[in-house]
Amino acid sequence: MKILYVAEIIGKAGIYAVKQLLGAVRRDLGASFVIACANGATGGNGLGRNHAAYLHKLGADVLTLGDCCFYKKDLVENLEKLPYVLRPENLNPAAPGAGARIYRAGNEKIAVAVLLGQRGFGRLHGENPYARLPALLERLRRETPYVVVDFHAGATAEKHSLFAGADGKCSAVIGSHTRVATADAAVLPGGTAVITDAGRTGSAESVGGAETESRIREYLTGIPDWTRDAWLRPELQGVLLDLDPSGKALSIRPLRYPAPDMPEPPAKKEQQDGASGEDAEETP
Repeated sequence: MKILYVAEIIGKAGIYAVKQLLGAVRRDLGASFVIACANGATGGNGLGRNHAAYLHKLGADVLTLGDCCFYKKDLVENLEKLPYVLRPENLNPAAPGAGARIYRAGNEKIAVAVLLGQRGFGRLHGENPYARLPALLERLRRETPYVVVDFHAGATAEKHSLFAGADGKCSAVIGSHTRVATADAAVLPGGTAVITDAGRTGSAESVGGAETESRIREYLTGIPDWTRDAWLRPELQGVLLDLDPSGKALSIRPLRYPAPDMPEPPAKKEQQDGASGEDAEETP
C-alpha cells in the first residue's frame, strides 16, 4: 500500500497548492490513501469547517490537527459530524472529536492517529503521549496492520524518543508542527518509517508559511502577528510511504512539488485572523 502524507497546509498558498497539485500527484504516485495535516490551513492557525470540507473534496482522505485544533469555533461545533478530521488523541476524553479512526483504502483498512507532544505548547496541553501509545497501537492493530501516527510536537528529542518506542508497533510516525522539512526520513529496524518533520505545504518563500516581514516585526516588537499569509513560490511537500502487507514500511520518500505562481496575493479580508473558509470553494 502506498500512502501520501501532505505536510502541514498553511493558509491560502497551501490550499492553492493542494488544489493545483494533489490530484495529479496522487495519481502519478499511485497512492491509495492521502493524509494531510491541516493545522494551519485557515489563516495560518487552525482549520475552518468550510476549508475542511474543501480539502476533503480536493482529495485528502483524512485531515489531522495539532495544537490549533480548537482555534476555529465553526469546526469545533461540527467535529463530531466530520469523521475525516482528527484532533490529537491524548486530550481530555471530554474534548469533541476523535484522535484515531479506521478508514477504507480500496479493499483495505488503514488506521490514522494523532498525538500531541508536551513541549512548547502554551494554549493546549495533552496527556503523556508515551503513556497513551502502547494501548492505542494495540487497539488499532486489532483492526488493521496499516497504522500511521501523526506526532505533532516541537522538540526533536521528544519525537525521536517516541519513534524508538513505536518502532515495530506501527507502520509510520510522521512528525509535524515545525513547518520545516527535515532530512532524516528513515525506516527503523522494526519496520516503522519516521521523519522528524514532513515540512509544510504553502509558500516556500516565508517563515513557516507566514509573511517574512510580519515575522521579523514580531521578533523586533514582541507583538504576535500571524494574520499575514505568505504566497510566493507555493509548493506541496510531504512524504510517500510504501507499506508491505504486514503493515511494515518498505520505504519513506520525502516529496516537494512546486505549484504555478499564484496570480495575485490573497485579498486583505482573507488575511484576517479567524477567517474560517467561507470562500473556500473560490480559492484560486
